[in-house]
Amino acid sequence: MKKQPSLAFCVLMDLIGYATYIIPGLGELGDIIWAPISGIIFFITFGGWKGAMGGMFNFVEEILPGTDFIPSFTIMWFLKRLGKPQQQEPIRTIKIG
Repeated sequence: MKKQPSLAFCVLMDLIGYATYIIPGLGELGDIIWAPISGIIFFITFGGWKGAMGGMFNFVEEILPGTDFIPSFTIMWFLKRLGKPQQQEPIRTIKIG
């Protein structure tokens, strides 16, 4: 089973996407650089068809003006968490003696 990314990682990735607007006037140029990188990271992070579709959505969301506010990574993290109940590992006991 593939380990899922942490919520902190997903929030960080979304914040990096927002950060392209820190320097006025360079936001769209930053998005041209960040959008393909973000889409690839999204695909690698989530994998499968959801990762591929999400990566394409993330790319489009980052490249289009005015859509950077959408937290794509964080939304997918919640969808993955809500979609499948987490399997809990059994409690391991130590036999003494």
